Formats: sequence, structure tokens, C-alpha cells
Amino acid sequence: MNEHYRVLIHCNDEKGLVYKVSSIFFHRNLNIISNNEFVDKAHNKFFMRSVVAGEIAPDVLKSELASVLPPHAHLEVIAPRKKRVVLMATKESHALGDILIRYEAGELDCHIVGVVSNYNLLEPLVSKFDIPFYTVSHEGCDRDEHEKRVLAQLSELGDIDYIVLAKYMRILTPRFVEAYEDKIINIHHSFLPAFIGANPYKQAYERGVKIIGATAHFVNNNLDEGPIIAQDVIHINHAHGWEEMQRQGRDVEKIVLSKALKLALEDRIFVHANKTIIF
Repeated sequence: MNEHYRVLIHCNDEKGLVYKVSSIFFHRNLNIISNNEFVDKAHNKFFMRSVVAGEIAPDVLKSELASVLPPHAHLEVIAPRKKRVVLMATKESHALGDILIRYEAGELDCHIVGVVSNYNLLEPLVSKFDIPFYTVSHEGCDRDEHEKRVLAQLSELGDIDYIVLAKYMRILTPRFVEAYEDKIINIHHSFLPAFIGANPYKQAYERGVKIIGATAHFVNNNLDEGPIIAQDVIHINHAHGWEEMQRQGRDVEKIVLSKALKLALEDRIFVHANKTIIF
């Protein structure tokens, strides 16, 4: 079948890599639909994302590509399929709702297999999209026990490509992060670490900030310090009260989170040295 495949390469840089890879595509009679490369000169690392079409035997193509790449190269030949995504949320609906609307509109090429929350407040919203909703309450149990229950629920949902924390207001332990390494995408306001706590927008208002924004990133064991996927900011002024700042901040958060998810679904993200290369 003549389908589009994504080829992702991350390796040490050396002369002729683009030629070698392109030659294999040519000799395999594959059409290059799109191609992006980048060389991190500081670390001598090469990154390449290609979309190719034609009669493809993925294992054969991967073997041939590996034969011309430097040792220990990271190589993926990704067949077309819808990735399986789980959304996690607590009480706020803006980020979750934006993803659900984009999903319903066909903007996100994935299968959302469920929404997991520690409250049931968002179930009426999720039910409108015919997506399963799972409440895993944290009440009456400690953090460790609650996380075990969440992990058990996720396990029941089968293979998961990405977990999106759509304002899921619980800190994940290293055990959770390791179970889904490089698969958890989070969103937070970009005030950190200057304004933390229950109401950062009120703190920012009292400080007189002129820019507010949001950051989407992969989750690692350093709180809110994982590799950044997407960011955006908007300008404000003295006329904005903290409630208006919060409303506009939520608009930025939901747009940035949906953008980050779309980039992940399209295999456009390479993670290296706690940074990302985005094609």
C-alpha cells in the first residue's frame, strides 16, 4: 500500500548523512513528501525528519537506514496510525475543553481513549463528546495510594502514546514519570518561579507585570523544568485586573497546550539534553 511514513533520525553528525539517507529513499523508489534537518554544532548532533511515500517494508527500510548511520543512532520508521491519548484534569475546564473541541473538529489526529480526573466535576463536559470519563478520587487516601490507583486505571486503558495534563493539579512522583517517560505533556503559566501558590495571577497583578504567557513541556522529575515544547505570551497593561489577566492567561494556556499536543501527534519533536528540536 502506498502510504506516508515518518522517518526520524537522531545521531552524531558526520559528512554526507542527508545524501546517504536520501539515496536509500531514491533506490527504494520512495517519494520524499517533506524533509527537515538540523545540526546542533555545540553537541555534534544531527536531527532529521522525513515523510516518505511509496511501497514500504518498514523493517527493511529501517535496516538499510541503520547501515549508513553512525553507531548508536536513534532511528524510527513510523507507520501511519492514530496515537492513543489520555487526558488528565482536575477542576478547570478551559484546557480540557479546547482539546476536546479540536478533537471533535478533526484537528487532532489521535484517539482519545479516556479522561481521568480526581474529581467528577468535568464529567458532564466530557460526556458531550462520547469519551469515557474515569474518576479516581484522592480523598481518603495518601498521595502514594492515590497514584497507584491512577496508574492502575491507566493500565486498564491499554497502550498509551501520550498523557496530557490539562490542568491536572497533582504533583506526579518519579514512579509515575518513569512509567510514561517522554509521554507526559503538561501546561503551566509562565510566571514560575516568580509567582507560585494558589493565585499567581493576583500576585502578578500586584507586581504590575506587562506580559503573561504559558509553557507546554514534557514532564520529568524536576517540577515544571522538563523539555519545553511550545510557549506563547500576550501583553497586558495597568488596566487589566487580575481576573482579566487570569481569563486571558487561560486562553494562552489552552492554545499552547493544544499546539504542543499536535506537534507530538505529528512526530515533530526531538528531545535532547532537556531541550527540544521542533520540525
